[in-house]
Amino acid sequence: MAYWLMKSEPDELSVDDLKRLGEARWDGVRNYQARNFLRAMAVGDEFFFYHSSCPQPGIAGIAKIVAAAYPDPTALDPQSHYHDAKASADKNPWSAVDVAHVRTFKPLLGLGLLKQQAALEEMPLVQKGTRLSVMPVTAEQWAAILALAK
Repeated sequence: MAYWLMKSEPDELSVDDLKRLGEARWDGVRNYQARNFLRAMAVGDEFFFYHSSCPQPGIAGIAKIVAAAYPDPTALDPQSHYHDAKASADKNPWSAVDVAHVRTFKPLLGLGLLKQQAALEEMPLVQKGTRLSVMPVTAEQWAAILALAK
């Protein structure tokens, strides 16, 4: 099993929304490197659910992959914020995965706290200039974050 971190704006999809829904589609990723990480995910992989672009960014919980990558339908939907005019049914470069809630962290593990952890200093999330919405997490980083969440 691989570990990941995926970012979502809580007004788009929060960890509480996912808990209420049970499962949801994770779509709208429009960066090729992040898309490639989505494509590398396997059913059963877990990820830290990160709230971004909000008053208190941080890791809000854990979710898991329940359906491997498939073409992102939002790319083809002209009404979607994530529409890609260059995408077609035959040639859709974007991917989505289906996810399910596993656990909510109370309190959220804020970015400031994460940046203070020596065990996480190599994690792209805490490094300046890294803005990917999907990224791998090492087993050691996963364990360090779980220890913070107790």
